[in-house]
Formats: sequence, structure tokens, C-alpha cells
Amino acid sequence: MKTIGYLIFAGFYYLYRLFCPVDPKKVFCIMTHDPGRDGNVFALVEYLKQQKEGFAFHYIGKTDAGNAKSLRIMRGKLSFFIVKPYHLATASYVLLDNVFMPMAYLRFRREVKLIQLWHGTGTIKRFGQDVNSGRLGKLERKANSRLTHLIVSSDATKAIYAGAFGVSQDKVYTYGLPRTDILFDRQRLLERSVEFYRQYPQLAGKKLILYAPTFRDNEKGESRAISDIYKISRSLPDYTILLRLHPHVAKAFERAEQQAAEKSENLVSVSSYPDVNTLLIVADCLITDYSSIIFEYSLLNKPMIFYAYDLEEFGKMGRGFYREFEEYVPGPVVRNIDELVALIRNNQLTTDKLHDFVTEHFKYLDGHSCERIYRNIFAQQ
Repeated sequence: MKTIGYLIFAGFYYLYRLFCPVDPKKVFCIMTHDPGRDGNVFALVEYLKQQKEGFAFHYIGKTDAGNAKSLRIMRGKLSFFIVKPYHLATASYVLLDNVFMPMAYLRFRREVKLIQLWHGTGTIKRFGQDVNSGRLGKLERKANSRLTHLIVSSDATKAIYAGAFGVSQDKVYTYGLPRTDILFDRQRLLERSVEFYRQYPQLAGKKLILYAPTFRDNEKGESRAISDIYKISRSLPDYTILLRLHPHVAKAFERAEQQAAEKSENLVSVSSYPDVNTLLIVADCLITDYSSIIFEYSLLNKPMIFYAYDLEEFGKMGRGFYREFEEYVPGPVVRNIDELVALIRNNQLTTDKLHDFVTEHFKYLDGHSCERIYRNIFAQQ
């Protein structure tokens, strides 16, 4: 069924490509993973708007395809299959935060720049071509072959990203990622903090711990994160725990998460909070496991704890890791709640490994990633 959709999209695309010229100022934004203001595409678009060069922006988001159960959503489908291909076929620049499978069926004109910004800043887990095989892997590789630019934050990750996307390293550019620019801007950090405490005034002056685990493919009927964090919050009454479930599972466990928060005075659900960077800014400490959120958080020079209760199982049954996990991550690894609680109670949190971690994963520490992308890609036309 998906293939039919891809072919319909491609059919209209080629019709428009045949008869319509490319608009040198049109930017087509594919934001199928992260449409919020903390996403890489959104951050770059905001920068481009500030340049006042007359760029025109058009978008595909998560919900554009929809389903055909109502007239409103049917209109969305017509837009997706008829209007969106027109803007893609006539754009000079295409920004992506995910793999866009219809691209496997498309050919782009030589002057078009296809810029993959991705939705993470780095990676612990294997992804893309390193885990996907069969028809999915083949389609993904073909879609990625259309890219002209793959943007990363350090030379150390170029080979990994080239392999995961199935592209040559000469398409990988170390300009830095737009979503990290805010983390170097003190004024914007302050504004985000004020914004958060305006919504949660009861948390002002509290010591905040953000728990943000990754999702697991076998996490269907229940979420261990919810039951564990409830126990952790009861054991750490002097702290307030902010629970941020991964978007893939947050909706499914919304009720259970809310019930846990209602039973604990120092547990707050923030899974629906729109901006993850804001949560990183206000948190005094991060508890996570295998999430790429650690890359952004490392730039704030605050301690992390890696609660990896299923490390061996995740490594074998999940996607696996690019590096030996316990040696690689910039913070202590604990396997159970008692170890985690003891670490915090005894004030054994440390940032000793952060300097080397940041040095390896960020070529630039200046908050000018958007500027470099603009200067090297958009200003060269």
C-alpha cells in the first residue's frame, strides 16, 4: 500500500518537474520526525528567515498524509499527493530531518540541494543501513542516494553517518547542527528557563532531575520507565523528577504516566512538553540510557547518569551500539534503582568525562551552525 502512495507522489512530482521551473528562493522542508522549534529544520528555517533574502518555505509534516476517514483529512491527502509534489519539484533547497521514502522514486535536477539535517545530534545506537535490511534497507539507501549534503557535528562521526545513510563521505559536512545553537546563547537560555517556570511555577527553586529513556521495540503492554521512576521519586524526596517518555511510546502510556505523577508529590510528567531543549536547560541532572539526548545535554556541562538496567539484552536484541557502551558514555552506568539512588544521595555525580566527550563530538563550540550552513550552501548559489 505504501508503494502505491510513493508512486502516486512520484507521478505528480514528475508532471510538475516536466512543466515547471525551479524557484531559486524556494525551500521545501520535510519535517516528518520533529516539527517543533527544537528540531534542526525549524532552527535553520528561523535563521534563514532572519536573513531577509526572500526565501519561500513549504512543508511536509508528520500528519500531512493522514487517513481517509474524514473530509478534512481527505483534503490533507490531496494536499500531500498533489500540492506537496509541486513544491518539492520546484524547490531549489530541500531540508530533511528524517528519511523520506518517496525520494527513492524521484530524480532531482542537478542544481537542487538536498540537505539531510537528521533529528539527532549524535548516535549511541546503530541505525539506518547498519540495521535495516531487505526491501526497507534498499528503499532507504536509494532515497538517501539523492542527498547532496549530510550535516554532522564532528569529524569523528562522519564515517558512522556515511555508513548509516549509505552515502560517500564526500557528501558529509561538519558544519554543526542547528538545534544546538541555542545552547550557546545565554539570552535564549534564560528566556526558555523563564518560559518553563511560568508554566510550572511550583518547581521554582527545586532541584530537578530529568528522566528521559529511549524507547524499546518490546515496550508494548507496559512501560518499565514509569514504574521505575515512581520508585525513584519516592526514594529521592529532596528532588523533583521530570519524566519525559520517548515520543514513540508517550501516547500509549499517557494514562499510566499521569497516574504515577498523581501518586507522587515530586514526580512531574513532561512528556507532552513541546520543547526538549527547554527541559535540558532547566534540569540539574539527566538520567537516561541509550538516548542521543546526551549529546545536547553534554554541551550544558551538567552531570548524567546512565540507568541501563537491560544493557546486555538491549545490545543483543536491539540495534546494538557503535562503541562499547560503559566506556563510551560520559557518566556513571548503573544497573538498578538502588545504585542510582545511592549515587544521587551520596552526591557522587561528576562531569569529569564531559570535556573529552564534547571535544570528540563537536568540532565547533560557538553557536554558529546555522550560519555555517547558510554561508556554505545557501550563499553559494
